Amino acid sequence: MIEPTFIDRDSAGQRLDNFLMSRLKGVPLSRIYRAIRIGEVRVNQKKAPFSYRLQEGDQLRIPPLRVSQSKPRVVTNQKLMNQLEGRILIEDESLLIINKPSGLSVQRGEDYFGIIDILSAMRPELSNLKLVHRLDRETSGCLMLAKSRELLLKLHDLLRERQVEKQYLALVEGRWQGGERRVELPLMKERAGGEWMVAVREEGKPSISVFHPLRYFKKATLMEIRLLTGRTHQARVHAAYLGHPVAGDTKYGDRGFNASMSHLGLKRLFLHSAGLQFKLGQRSVAICAMLDNELIRLLKKLSD
Repeated sequence: MIEPTFIDRDSAGQRLDNFLMSRLKGVPLSRIYRAIRIGEVRVNQKKAPFSYRLQEGDQLRIPPLRVSQSKPRVVTNQKLMNQLEGRILIEDESLLIINKPSGLSVQRGEDYFGIIDILSAMRPELSNLKLVHRLDRETSGCLMLAKSRELLLKLHDLLRERQVEKQYLALVEGRWQGGERRVELPLMKERAGGEWMVAVREEGKPSISVFHPLRYFKKATLMEIRLLTGRTHQARVHAAYLGHPVAGDTKYGDRGFNASMSHLGLKRLFLHSAGLQFKLGQRSVAICAMLDNELIRLLKKLSD
């Protein structure tokens, strides 16, 4: 019989998947998510989504999952570490914000490293960093990490209460019409063709984005997107639904538009977390991350 795990005050507020990752060191991430998805992991004797936030007193049933017998993987690839050189935007005793490059995952997988793996290889004292939020692997820009659990919980509260202002820059297909637009379209994650996709569905979760055109080109528009909620792929799905998919988006985008941008040198998604603004007690934090050179070069070519 599996002995239950009871959630104490220190663990309350964590997402179920993050809690399990911290407890099940060496278990592949895909195996942990599968255990949650098929109900092997139970919270108060019921299935729970991976995003469920644990509460003090919750009772967890965690099945015996096989831990990899191989030695823990350690980042030795200098090229990976070089990608993060000079990308720390803010650091103090409890907070770290980096300008994440496109192509790096925020979490480790079975065959690739995550941001924390790379940072801790560069500086071992950062091995206990905790992700505050996520960015898609293809998205670059501001990523918050907490050095303490206390700050992690405070920032999670701010995110839930929509007290963190998140600004993105995106190049979208076509010339945007009508100026600034507030978009409220519910989003739902679902399986399509063997992979997970996000779609606009009436029964989905409330999702709000504000689109503001910054610069017009012949067949594209540079857009500021403010996310008032933080759903998976929110900016990309809202933009595509409006008929203005993000350049380089192979999941929700337009093949012809992507091909024309690739011909001009774009080899990634043109979506960048450009700024974060929030208040921690009496302290105000406002940070911006410059566009990567590849994106700047593309904008110059579009201007010619």
